[in-house]
Amino acid sequence: MEQILEIRDGCTTPAQLLKSKAFAQYLDIYKKQFIKELKNRENTDLKDDVLHKIDYIDGIEANTYISIIEGVTPFSGDELKAHRDSVKFIDGAFHHYRTKSYTRLVRLHNEILEEGTDAEMIKDNVTLKADKLSELILETRRILLIRAGLGEGVRRTKGLDCHPNVSVGEISGHFVSLPGEYSSLSQVPMTTTADMRTGVYYETHSNKRAFPFYALEHNPFKNDKFKAEDYVAIPFEVGAWNILCYIHKSRGCVEMEPGLLNLFPFSNVKNITEKQPDGIFVFGCPDSDMKDLGYYHDKKNNILVGLIPNIDECKYFGYGKKPILTLHNVLCIMNDQLPLHCGCTRYVVKFDEKTNEPYIFDSFVKADDMGRAKLIQNDDKSTSPYFYGTETGAFACLDGFSEHAKMQMEGREIGYNKNSGTNARQIVPVTEYSEISTGSELDIMLYLNNYELIHPTKSCMNTNMTVDEALGHFRSGARVAAGSTQTKRGDVEISYWANPFPLLKENDGTLVPNHESLYGQFEKIEEKFLANIKERVNKGKMKIGVAHSMLMAGTYLKSTDAQLKECGFNDRAMVEHEGPERAAHDMIELIKKAAIDKRKALGDETLKQLDITVATIGDSRTGKSEMAEKMEGVLNMSLI
Repeated sequence: MEQILEIRDGCTTPAQLLKSKAFAQYLDIYKKQFIKELKNRENTDLKDDVLHKIDYIDGIEANTYISIIEGVTPFSGDELKAHRDSVKFIDGAFHHYRTKSYTRLVRLHNEILEEGTDAEMIKDNVTLKADKLSELILETRRILLIRAGLGEGVRRTKGLDCHPNVSVGEISGHFVSLPGEYSSLSQVPMTTTADMRTGVYYETHSNKRAFPFYALEHNPFKNDKFKAEDYVAIPFEVGAWNILCYIHKSRGCVEMEPGLLNLFPFSNVKNITEKQPDGIFVFGCPDSDMKDLGYYHDKKNNILVGLIPNIDECKYFGYGKKPILTLHNVLCIMNDQLPLHCGCTRYVVKFDEKTNEPYIFDSFVKADDMGRAKLIQNDDKSTSPYFYGTETGAFACLDGFSEHAKMQMEGREIGYNKNSGTNARQIVPVTEYSEISTGSELDIMLYLNNYELIHPTKSCMNTNMTVDEALGHFRSGARVAAGSTQTKRGDVEISYWANPFPLLKENDGTLVPNHESLYGQFEKIEEKFLANIKERVNKGKMKIGVAHSMLMAGTYLKSTDAQLKECGFNDRAMVEHEGPERAAHDMIELIKKAAIDKRKALGDETLKQLDITVATIGDSRTGKSEMAEKMEGVLNMSLI
């Protein structure tokens, strides 16, 4: 379907629903889609049948169903037959609505700006409206079936779900603080609360990223061409910064909305009404082309502007997630902080009362894919790198997960391209806002190598190296690609610091055009952080090195069968499961050792509990999520 259904009507009865603007709109959408598909058959032997069917569908109006629901029963004769045909058609529309439509239920709630207004009550109201709408649709369908004599026998409405894809509460965009050059954006109502239908999968035009998101020399946003009525707006808090996201309502674009809502936390309302946002991101702009794909630093207005054009090749969730994280990372560098493309987990380690041996009691995800490190002075006047996350969800590639792991995600996910064969993805919640927004002192920082084989007699965690040696691994960022970007599956890809968006260096080490100044800033930040890390490593307060997940060792083109067998792998296809599991066991031992060393460095051997925060630097399919899954299995810590 080329259109989405946006519902702003407040209906409480079946008659009101059938008389609503939303019902008339959806009926029109479904009719156009049905007729479009019928016209594809006009050149067959059934041409006359097709033309008669088109004429029939074209004549169906909303009044047809109003007369059925308000008419005097029982119907009989030709009238009954006509009503049956009409109800059969609308029942097809009902099932289409449930499975293939994109529905947004919208409620305005400017009262959230008033002092003392309970935001949770507004959230509850949005959820209640969505539930009531779902119940009303089911009730209306049931009544229509009964009145047309089609409701006899087994009733099959039980268990059906008619919840809108996304139900939102909005405030007027005029309350948002924006520079004058972006005035047209103020015409778009701003989403501040949402209720999503999860366990839903969407198909997008593309299934991989093929184009980089680089800095532009011009501002891609065209204030005079921006049509506010064609967009939805969502304010996201990404790390320490507020980024306003504007998504075009066309199909292929608007499906990004629930995924992003499942990934990033909302900005606080006061953060977007009382101060200017740090960044603006426009997804699916129809008045732009490939020369506008990228981001621009508007120095005059002190704001970053990112844009993705409305092109089929860019209609992939990665073009929503990665550009937003790019804006975050640029803001990191501009504010003297180190962006890290990594997974990060805070482990709670306790010491046994009798044996004094450490054991991992719990774990909390701080980042699935991206975060930042900030140098902060401790109470003892020493300085440490503290880690902060960006996302409460994970954009998980299902290729490497076990069926058990997939089952655990089920029901909470927003999925994309489930039937694509490879690189099927889903966004699933993995942590809480309180965890990503609170800094944790970094205890272990490892580069995640996903292709080099490790002999069973050796640990997959190599921290017996100098900081400079480890830095070499971070700077090369070597990994074997899974084929989710432009890199061929099985080839080694080099990306500086695991490509922390934006890419600062090309594979050959040359600087990316228009990124020279940014790289210069990054280099200074890197130098400062490395000096601090060296000092902490020398004092035994931090560990740094390389973790070997071996996730892609079986795919790596240079891995021979003999090498795999020597390293304990008898089945090439099983390496992606067995490798991360071995790495998980070794990671657990490293965390326990780090806990012992940390307690010793703190000078208090009586401590019974402390945190060990581990950051594993790596791009997609390096084993971040897969190792985490295996550790959950080994430790049996997962309660859901």
